[in-house]
Amino acid sequence: MMLDALPTAALQDADSGTLAEHVFRRIQAAIVKGEIAPGSKISEPELARTYGISRGPLREAIHRLEGQKLLVRVPHVGARVVSLSHAELIELYEIRESLEGMACRLAAERMSAQEIDELRRVLSTHERDEAFQAGVGYYQQEGDFDFHYRIIQGSGNRTLAKLLCDELYQLVRMYRIQFSATPNRPHQAFAEHHRILDAIADGDGELAELLMRRHIAASKRNIERHYQAAQEQKTPSKRGNA
Repeated sequence: MMLDALPTAALQDADSGTLAEHVFRRIQAAIVKGEIAPGSKISEPELARTYGISRGPLREAIHRLEGQKLLVRVPHVGARVVSLSHAELIELYEIRESLEGMACRLAAERMSAQEIDELRRVLSTHERDEAFQAGVGYYQQEGDFDFHYRIIQGSGNRTLAKLLCDELYQLVRMYRIQFSATPNRPHQAFAEHHRILDAIADGDGELAELLMRRHIAASKRNIERHYQAAQEQKTPSKRGNA
């Protein structure tokens, strides 16, 4: 697990609360982007040395990452980066399909014209991204630059926003990033986003929900194909061995 140390100036200027927040964001980004591999053991002494931080603020950051489902506490082992099984990941996408579909229907009923215009600008930003234009990935900035995040916020339902934008958001992002580079998927996802946005702009909640559910179901099928291909690679061919 290789993480860059914080600049000395940052260590001198930050109080423990600010430093804990900075360390939390750095470790969170490393996990979500795959720089710290799924299943990796989190070493508190190593992180404390890397960041020049005391164990108190570090443990606070680790506790917050556990709350985001990015770290799991294993008895007698300690904290590890989450590594969902195939079945657990499919369950996560089933939850997304249902809840984000609902959020999309509500957004079609509640988003203002200004919010819809801002959502169009988000997609314009995605289209200009170099990785997207090269077909090797989808734009992966978070928060207000995230199409899904903006729709969930636009639903006006605080409970949905808490579930999808707080508790599960970074875990979902981790797997969205992991599978976004599948050939052809970035441009397919972008086209699906545009159709969803058109339904929201038309105020057609029923269609918006259907399109969002189909969009997430397509991502789920992409994951299933990935796992199937991985299993086939692990299983040696039996041809010629009869």
